[in-house]
Amino acid sequence: MLNSRNSVFSRHFRAYRTWVWVGCLALILGTVLALSQDQPAATQSTQPSSQAPDNGKPKQDVPAEAGGPTDNVGPYAIPKKKAEEPPPPPKPPAPKKIEDIPDYSLKVNVPLVNVDVLVTTKDGGQFIPGLKKDNFRVAEDGVQQQIKNFGVSQAPITAVLLVEFASTNYSFMREALEASYAFANSLKKDDWVAVAYYDMQPHILVDFTQDKKAVYGALNQLRIPGFAETNLFDALYDTLDRLDRVEGKKYIILVTTGIDTFSKLTLDKIMKKIKDTKDITIFPISVGFLVREYCETHPCGYTHGMGIPVGHMDYLQGDNEMRTFAAMTGGRAYFPRFQAEYPELFGDIANDIRNQYTLSYSPTNSKLDGTYRKLKVEVVSGDGGPLKVKDQKGKDHKIDVVAREGYTAKHTVE
Repeated sequence: MLNSRNSVFSRHFRAYRTWVWVGCLALILGTVLALSQDQPAATQSTQPSSQAPDNGKPKQDVPAEAGGPTDNVGPYAIPKKKAEEPPPPPKPPAPKKIEDIPDYSLKVNVPLVNVDVLVTTKDGGQFIPGLKKDNFRVAEDGVQQQIKNFGVSQAPITAVLLVEFASTNYSFMREALEASYAFANSLKKDDWVAVAYYDMQPHILVDFTQDKKAVYGALNQLRIPGFAETNLFDALYDTLDRLDRVEGKKYIILVTTGIDTFSKLTLDKIMKKIKDTKDITIFPISVGFLVREYCETHPCGYTHGMGIPVGHMDYLQGDNEMRTFAAMTGGRAYFPRFQAEYPELFGDIANDIRNQYTLSYSPTNSKLDGTYRKLKVEVVSGDGGPLKVKDQKGKDHKIDVVAREGYTAKHTVE
């Protein structure tokens, strides 16, 4: 009996235990289903309604973007984005442009010295063509320089014909006019020439022109002299000062006796002016040879301006000054004795001006300190020895090298 009760109790207990487990499972399953049904509603409540009115009009449904949720709300934890890198620092602002001041760049140029060199035969004065860059040696204050540019100049000339025309001696005036007309005859159509004369002061007869008739017309005005003074230094200084404003290479054809009677300027001042000028070459032409030759042997008692007596030593001094002016600027002084020499003389000058060698170099001493630099130009053969020149008959000729003696190293205002 007891065994049967135990078996019945065991059966009831196993049945009860089974129903307990079924009940627990049902409870757990119900809870999970409830949670799964409540979650979409919660999630939907966090999204903005697509049917919210906007000015009384419903918005259209906007489909969700692909790729999962767009925020951190929901059953899954979405990692936050990494902090973005800071933006680069702003560029410094460009400098403000000041009105009325144009943009510019600064360019520094190395000083360049140009030297015109005339190479002729010593006896005949004939131009020697065909020389090369290696035939020339240039020294500045004894220091050899390297020639950078080299060429032969054959171009129209720019010249001032400066004539002494004063009430001194008829022979002087006549020879001065003959020499001036001879120079005018040697001009070419592309040449630029101005004509001036001086007595007590300089007078401009015609400014730069290419019209030969205007040059002849200016010379035709020289008929009746005014004063007896021949202030050469003042006139030459004034001409140099005017030519400083003209660009390019310039020449002064100075027709004179070489006598200065009453200038305000001294010889030292005119010498300094010549040193300070650039690109100007002086060709003095002496007149009055026959009068001087006569006065050497006869007491002519000749006076020159303001009653100043003029003697043989004064003419020699004037000739030396003309040679000095020519040598300082790279020209040559001429002392003709007869009128027949003028055409050949001015032919030589024209040949000198139109056919000359042009050298340029950057000085080793580049300081523009206003000092005067001495130049020495030599012409040598290809092997560095003396240059030998032969004529058509095979005769040797010595050469004459003419170049300016120096220059003043200073700043120039353009």
